[in-house]
Amino acid sequence: MPGLSGRMSTVVKAKISKLLDRAEDPAETLEYSYQKQIEQLQNVKKGIADVVTAKKRLQLQEEKLQGQVVKLDTQARQALAAGREDLARTALERKNIAQTELQSLDGQVRQLESQQEQMTASEERLRTKIEQFRSKKEVIKAQYSAAEAQVRISEAATGVGEEMADVGLAMQRALDKTEQMKARASAVQELEAAGTFDDLTTLTPGEDDIDRQLKALSSTSEVDDDLARLKAELGPGPSAERPAGELGAGEAAEPAVDELGAGRQSEAAAGEQPGQAP
Repeated sequence: MPGLSGRMSTVVKAKISKLLDRAEDPAETLEYSYQKQIEQLQNVKKGIADVVTAKKRLQLQEEKLQGQVVKLDTQARQALAAGREDLARTALERKNIAQTELQSLDGQVRQLESQQEQMTASEERLRTKIEQFRSKKEVIKAQYSAAEAQVRISEAATGVGEEMADVGLAMQRALDKTEQMKARASAVQELEAAGTFDDLTTLTPGEDDIDRQLKALSSTSEVDDDLARLKAELGPGPSAERPAGELGAGEAAEPAVDELGAGRQSEAAAGEQPGQAP
């Protein structure tokens, strides 16, 4: 499944790139780049030193060969003066070989000198580039620090930063909970005033509002039946003319006793009056 593997690779690379972008610090990146350029400059200087060392070594060999050439030329002259033409020929042959080597060394030295000049010019250009990069690096770091400080100040002032956002969310949650509790308290007061909440001590387990209303109607009906039964047992009488009440009989008996006492007092007074007349 090359298509699926390719998509997975792209997604993983995108996630890693995003994480690296978050973790990347421009100041640290610039410092790392500057250090890498310094290392390159040091490598160039080391290469120049190696070229110069090789050139010096070849120049020493040139000086040595030049001395041999002079020496062999002198020996050939001396041998020829002594009548030893064979020795003079041998000395000249060695001189010729030394001169050939000297010419080869001279060409190598010129190549090393050219290479040295090129590397020196490259070192100068790289040095100039590094100096420019260093100056630009410091400017970029200063600008980034200023921008970062400005962003932090702006986020703190406007409350869009992560910490301030958390604080704002916490305050919003607290306000929401406060409003919810106030609304709940108002609803409970309204229901309590309407009599929706009954006394928990009088409630029967498993009994709902409908059961309580039916029970109240049944109780009222029983009271009405008892009242009708009592009226039927007592029959019609003075109490029947009065409104229904338990103290009606007592209130009717007291006036009767008072009227009987008043009659007896009037009869006694009438009996005493004839006796007193004579």
